[in-house]
Amino acid sequence: MAASKHFIPGVPFKFSRSKIELFTECPKCFYLDRVKGIGRPSGFPFSLNNAVDALFKKEFDSFRTIQQPHPLVKAYDLDLVPFQHPKMEDWRFNFKGIQAMYNGYEYYGAVDDIWVDDAGTLYVVDYKATAKEEPVYELSTASYHDSYRRQMEFYQWLLSKNGFTVSATGYFVYTTGDPTQPNFNDELRFRTRLIAYAGNYNWVEPTLDKMIACASNEFAPASNQECAYCNFVDQRKKY
Repeated sequence: MAASKHFIPGVPFKFSRSKIELFTECPKCFYLDRVKGIGRPSGFPFSLNNAVDALFKKEFDSFRTIQQPHPLVKAYDLDLVPFQHPKMEDWRFNFKGIQAMYNGYEYYGAVDDIWVDDAGTLYVVDYKATAKEEPVYELSTASYHDSYRRQMEFYQWLLSKNGFTVSATGYFVYTTGDPTQPNFNDELRFRTRLIAYAGNYNWVEPTLDKMIACASNEFAPASNQECAYCNFVDQRKKY
């Protein structure tokens, strides 16, 4: 049986990582999106970030071919090489990704990269790009960094559901564009750091259970009080 376009309890359905993040941000927005087909207004594409991602993938792929650690990895005294696997391209493709079944529904997410050690343990890797006067050395308490953490943990969960041994430690290849240069000259300089993160994906399955319960209700749940989209709609209604 093919998956339905909108969620119907008991009917095959696929949830992407971004929709799980949407549920975490605001259950009402998630319900309207997946059950009623009313999505949030789309934002502008992050074209420069996508370009950096694409170049990182090409760069690390060259070391995947020769099965050697990237110089950045060696600079942090790590003996990890890019993981070679027949499904690697599928795992990185947005509409396929790493897939796993849980309680009758399919979940997936597209990973940026995976590294492996001599023992065969996998390490999830995520590329991040920003522009600040100072390089990013560590994750902050900002909500978008919490989203980065959940993203990595979800990928760890997906790989573990596929039978792989996955390290709790993942890595962010975090590059910071430098706006302090005296001029542009068709060149943007970056400072790249490797940030280790010890993940814990114990939250994933309880969250998926709550998400399915939410989607199975007849009516939409209350909004997250901090949801900017719902607050905009509420304020608009007043006028």
